[in-house]
Amino acid sequence: MRGKWLLIFMLLMLALAGCGNDPKADVPIFMMGQNGVPNEVGDKLQAALQAKVGQAPTVSVLTVPVFSMEKLIVEIAAGDNGIIIVPAEQFNVIGKQGGYVSLDNIAKQEDFPSGVLELPVDGKTEKHLYGIPLEQTKWFTELKLNGKDLVAFVPANAKNQDKVMQVIKVIAQK
Repeated sequence: MRGKWLLIFMLLMLALAGCGNDPKADVPIFMMGQNGVPNEVGDKLQAALQAKVGQAPTVSVLTVPVFSMEKLIVEIAAGDNGIIIVPAEQFNVIGKQGGYVSLDNIAKQEDFPSGVLELPVDGKTEKHLYGIPLEQTKWFTELKLNGKDLVAFVPANAKNQDKVMQVIKVIAQK
């Protein structure tokens, strides 16, 4: 009898473990602010962005409640995020290492001058638009959120870069 209950319990746990697993988004976005970002804000941003993008590609916005440079480095190194949003200071510091995708085909450098960096590309330094400051984007202003000092960028190790570029283009709308 005891084995029967154990089997039922294990089957129940297996069934529950399968519940709630959403399919992985085409474009996962990781967002970390200087003072953290509440989950409710991430949910609001995700819903608004998905509405702007349409049914495909799918997006997810993962936020963290506290700032951690170590967590940021792990997220970048893991390569699981299509877009990363960080404070401008970290965008500039991390950018010196290279590893950002140019967004020159997405938006004009003069529209986002603080997103323009001179970074090493194939052994030489080149000036390109690498980040989208969020303060004046429709995505943030329509939600009445303060995007001051937040910059969205695409890491070079991002998967599905064609889909990522579709989403960053929507994010860059002013």
